[in-house]
Amino acid sequence: MWIRAVALVTCVLPAACGGASPATPGVTPSNPGTFTISAAGVSPKELTVVPGTRVLFVNSDTRRHDMASDPHPEHSDCRELEPVGGLNPGQSRETENLNTVKTCGFHDHGSPDNAALKGRIVIR
Repeated sequence: MWIRAVALVTCVLPAACGGASPATPGVTPSNPGTFTISAAGVSPKELTVVPGTRVLFVNSDTRRHDMASDPHPEHSDCRELEPVGGLNPGQSRETENLNTVKTCGFHDHGSPDNAALKGRIVIR
C-alpha cells in the first residue's frame, strides 16, 4: 500500500506543481511584437512597444543570423536584446523586458553594414 501511495504522489505531483510544458518544436510563439528575418532582411524595420514588452525575433532565413544591439561592435545601447543573439534557421527568441523609454537600434553582428538586416524598437 505504501509503495502505491508513493508512486501515485510521484506521478501526480509534478503535474500539479504548475511546471511549464516544453515548447512545441517548429511552432513559433504568437507575439504581436515580432521581427521576422528572411533572405530579404528584417521585417518590419521598426516596432513601437510599451514599456515592459518583450519582442520576438524569428529567423525564417536559411542561414544563421546574430542579432545584436547598436552600436557595432560594442552592442551597448540596448542590453535587453542580448538574449536574442545567434539564431539558426527556424529558431526564434525573445528579448528581455524592454522597460526603459528609448529607441533600440539593432543589426546582424555578422553583417553590421547590411541595411536590410537593421531595425529599431521604439519603447514609449
